[in-house]
Amino acid sequence: MIEFEKNHRPLILVTNDDGVDAGGISVLTEVAKEFGNVVVVAPDAAQSGMSNAITVKVPLTLKKVSEDHGLFVYKTNGTPVDCVKLAFNALLPRKPDLILSGINHGSNSSSSVHYSGTLGGAREGAVNEVLSIGFSLLDYRHDARFDAAKPFVRQIINQVIQNKLPDYTFLNVNIPKGNSLKGIKVCRQARGRWVEEFVEREDPRKQKYYWLTGFFQNLEPNSEDTDEYVLKNNFVSVVPCRVDITNHEAIDQLKDQSYEMVAKVIL
Repeated sequence: MIEFEKNHRPLILVTNDDGVDAGGISVLTEVAKEFGNVVVVAPDAAQSGMSNAITVKVPLTLKKVSEDHGLFVYKTNGTPVDCVKLAFNALLPRKPDLILSGINHGSNSSSSVHYSGTLGGAREGAVNEVLSIGFSLLDYRHDARFDAAKPFVRQIINQVIQNKLPDYTFLNVNIPKGNSLKGIKVCRQARGRWVEEFVEREDPRKQKYYWLTGFFQNLEPNSEDTDEYVLKNNFVSVVPCRVDITNHEAIDQLKDQSYEMVAKVIL
């Protein structure tokens, strides 16, 4: 287990899905150090699109990358959720006060929240009743610039530490690229979907293979209370997400439709 110097600073776990060497996690770690003692556990290679996947068929490795005053950095061959689980069970002296995931290179707005490894890490934190935030920048480039995003990341972290979050809730934060950000808007997830296109190709051995491409389709482009609209208008979007995905409004409807019945009726 990691041992920190005795102090009253919060214990913060940082992870991501772009890998331990990504620019986004470096910036997030830099900001996190302003608020507490920091442990970074990140994949040793990109794990984008892994959602809440865990590794169960191969052994997990965990190697220390660096150590400094109030900062420990580790890498693993696992997914973002593996990173959180390993930190909880093999590294941290106690449950962290805060989990930060990102900053992802690319958007995780709308339905992308379901596929994102970045949000998988944050969701795993919320499952374990830890304050958790996933950050993404709308810039897919390896050398994306995060300078303009840093004040907003700092502000949101501070607000969560000061005011907490509802139980089993994590934040999905997306940040437009560029230097003309107008502010922060709390909003809802837009209804949208990815329209997949699988490009068929042939390898040198004449075997067919498929490469996933496609585009995002916003199904409510004129709704002004969504993350897609907020981001389009150059605001940082903050979407509170729940671990509980039950459609509570549908429970009574399904009961009225006689979904509930005793076993002998079916048999």
